[in-house]
Amino acid sequence: MDLSSAVRSAWREAGLRYNAYSRYLRSRFGERVQKISLDAKFTCPNVDGTVAKGGCTFCDNRSFSPSRREPIRDISDQLENGITRLKRRYKVDKFISYFQPATNTYASVERLRPLYEQAIDHEKVVGLSIGTRPDCVAPDVMDLLEEFAAKTFMSVEYGMQTIHNKSLDWMNRGHHHDATLDGIERSRGRGFEICLHVILGLPGESHEEMMATAAEVARLNIDSVKIHNLYCVKNTKLADQVESGEVTLMGRQEYITTLVDFLERIPEDVLVERTIGDAPPKYFVGPSWCLDKSGMLRAIDEELVRRDTWQGKLV
Repeated sequence: MDLSSAVRSAWREAGLRYNAYSRYLRSRFGERVQKISLDAKFTCPNVDGTVAKGGCTFCDNRSFSPSRREPIRDISDQLENGITRLKRRYKVDKFISYFQPATNTYASVERLRPLYEQAIDHEKVVGLSIGTRPDCVAPDVMDLLEEFAAKTFMSVEYGMQTIHNKSLDWMNRGHHHDATLDGIERSRGRGFEICLHVILGLPGESHEEMMATAAEVARLNIDSVKIHNLYCVKNTKLADQVESGEVTLMGRQEYITTLVDFLERIPEDVLVERTIGDAPPKYFVGPSWCLDKSGMLRAIDEELVRRDTWQGKLV
């Protein structure tokens, strides 16, 4: 991502303490931009038996994506419905089409191309975001992503989650960290932003191990990161583990402290797309503090101020 030094330092000049993605999008497009979740009915290789069965331990796609909580229309209909809904809710006029649930490169180029085309074929759409796994981008699919990056603003979001293979095994991920490294290296120079997803508070991970993941994110020289705590939704293996006491979810203050420690280790030009995760109460198990998103965002800002620290301070 070619960010000038002026853009990189803008969030600091504005009195902010981390490089918020929402601010970057507003600067790039001249106004607020909202993502529209789209569902192309994909599955994942750790669901269909290719690398594992049952999916990730924590995953129920209905809780992560609005599109999985309603009847699935075709992409054009989903897009129109999302634009109408989000314009009314947020008073916005520009949108990014976001293929969110499941693994959105897990298909042939012949299937993917028309879906991606439909997603950007609207005058209000200014970009494309694709959520996927680093082990599910075949060479011809990578070429396809590059093709679309030449047409529109684009981000590819890889579910790294952690660098620790023991944790990837625990969550039934079906790949190790070497797959993430491979996916990132093959993505470089393709014209799209590289975003990594990270989960803090995975069972058995120490503070030092989570900071090792932060150090790796910093080393990899990617464009953006999404961070959230491990939270639990119904109808998952994790829900059973939480109920039995096998897994204890991270507490509110511990998460805030850990997140700020993490941000201190991330270079200041890396965009921070998310600092907290939640799910609809209908699907949610815990921790309860996740549901107070605005309160958590304030608490994170307050901790940054209290410690007089900021993203990249320790880099």
